[in-house]
Amino acid sequence: METTGTQRVCMITGASSGIGRETAFELAARGYELILVCRDLLRGEATVREIVRRTRNASVDLRIADLSSPRAIRNLSHEFLLEARPLHVLVNNAGILNTRRRETGEGIEEVWAVNHLAYFHLTLLLLERIRESAPARVVNVSSDAHRMARIDLDDPGFSQRPYRGLAVYAQSKLANLLFSYELARRLSGTGVTVNCLHPGTVATGLGRNNPGAWPWLTRLISPLLWRARRGARTSVWLASAPEIEHTTGRYFQNCRERRSARLSYDRSLQRRLWELSLKQVGLG
Repeated sequence: METTGTQRVCMITGASSGIGRETAFELAARGYELILVCRDLLRGEATVREIVRRTRNASVDLRIADLSSPRAIRNLSHEFLLEARPLHVLVNNAGILNTRRRETGEGIEEVWAVNHLAYFHLTLLLLERIRESAPARVVNVSSDAHRMARIDLDDPGFSQRPYRGLAVYAQSKLANLLFSYELARRLSGTGVTVNCLHPGTVATGLGRNNPGAWPWLTRLISPLLWRARRGARTSVWLASAPEIEHTTGRYFQNCRERRSARLSYDRSLQRRLWELSLKQVGLG
């Protein structure tokens, strides 16, 4: 990997498809040094080749990790920290939607593990390096689906409730906001900002892993959805725009600040989620 030593370094999860891929292309074109975190080696390698070809930016590194696995997240962060290079931007973007309940090897419901715990775990493991790299930014991709959620910290994995894919997904996106606001408050005055966003209703590969009617339905409605490149605009803006260097603890859509759901501002709930998440990822 070539690097000038002066580039800002950005790590993006879920970078081989959809919004994450387009975010990577845009930031590479702006001269960022990229670490792309992907689950699939072949798709990740193809993404790196295409970024280098199209942007002429050779500072693109690939890391393979299954973000449903705490061990994989620990290995990913450990390997990066050994390199002793800065981390100016972390874009937590990877996400899934399941129509049937699945558990990880650790017994955690899969959507909760990937969409919330991976954001939380990876950020905390890299946080000291991010603070050392300040001014730095954490960008968490949430969704307006969070407005439909009613989070249950006694049963975040829907083991005692009917499993409805959109309700499970919405809960995980509310967790992104609760985490973002709590982390922003804890990092006040450090030079590290934490913001989250709704990318819009975007045609991506979300849900493609599900059998049955869901892939057919997404193909049917995809002409009505935004392209991934448009959906990536707010992620790119939050990662790079100089005018928001000091803005933190906010929610954005279309590069404009919005109010999130009232429940997302509940500080007691934010703290309770933080403590539960520490236990679930083994940092308690």
